[in-house]
Amino acid sequence: MAHADSMLIVGTMKGLFLLRCERGAWTADGPHFPGQVVYAAAFDGRAGRRRLWAAPVSPHWGPMLCSSDDLGARWSEPEAAPIRFPEGSDLALKNVWQIALDPHEADTLWCGVEPAALFVSRDAGGTWSLVRGLHDHPHRPQWQPGGGGLCLHTVVPDTIDRHRIWVGISTAGVYRSDDGGETWTAKNRNIRAPFLPEPYPEFGQCVHKLVQHPARPSTLYLQHHWGVYRSDDAGDSWRDVGRSLPTDFGFPVVAHPGEAETVYVLPLTSDEFRCTPEGKLRVWRTRDGGESWEPLARGLPQEHAFETVLRDSMTALAGEPPGIFFGTRSGKVFGTRDGGDSWSALIDGLPPVVCVRAVATP
Repeated sequence: MAHADSMLIVGTMKGLFLLRCERGAWTADGPHFPGQVVYAAAFDGRAGRRRLWAAPVSPHWGPMLCSSDDLGARWSEPEAAPIRFPEGSDLALKNVWQIALDPHEADTLWCGVEPAALFVSRDAGGTWSLVRGLHDHPHRPQWQPGGGGLCLHTVVPDTIDRHRIWVGISTAGVYRSDDGGETWTAKNRNIRAPFLPEPYPEFGQCVHKLVQHPARPSTLYLQHHWGVYRSDDAGDSWRDVGRSLPTDFGFPVVAHPGEAETVYVLPLTSDEFRCTPEGKLRVWRTRDGGESWEPLARGLPQEHAFETVLRDSMTALAGEPPGIFFGTRSGKVFGTRDGGDSWSALIDGLPPVVCVRAVATP
């Protein structure tokens, strides 16, 4: 399986690694930020840039946002955290969970953080400001943390409508803005929250990951604490499409870059046992928008493979053919170039993987 035209950015619990294919073998450059957890990373190739972004969390100095314009040879390490809550706020930044590029404005980036909030930069990451419309939302005082904290872990700028953006918050649910972040509306209709007195509340759902399908922008998919959901009206309503999966629990959901009905998930046994069912590492694929699912196992370990794959540890890379890649909490990274029919182990022995991003080699 050839991957010579791609690079993987892999955030782990002990630093950031850059994976490249050389003579048919994958090698890891790193760790960058050794000993620091990196939950968020991105590559910005807009406007001629070749910029890597990473959000390491130092055990001494806390969360930072660093960049490199030479593919990791040198990193900017600002003396003060560029993302911070305004003076007078009773909040302190705990973690950066997501770095998202705006598809319409080449100098705009978004960051989702913990405690749950959204920040935006309009100058290519030079300065950042709190998105007040979400921060001041009347629901915010009632948001409750999930198992990983009260985190805004997913940011999805609409690829068509420049004013529309979605966010996923644990455990507040999905919120959408149609005016560039000025105002926000909860978009959780028909999504279950069985731990609450009202099982279908306006907000309070434990969303794990949200993705807009690149081949059909009005369609969204959602991996939830209890189910996989699909929306065909930009999040106004949802329906559960994961009933034929082995479990309703999992973290990642990834859309095929070119096939409008093809989506990938990686179910885990349960909230109490967050490992792959039956000790078999299998990716599940639908080719009909969630009406049916099939397990993909060729090339993946099927015995004693009690693996865990987190929400940002699975990603897709557009191309012909496209690539799908994921990393595990045991430090393994796998990839496919045939839509998932067969998989290869790319590297083993990394620290626990918490983030994987794939980019075409600049």
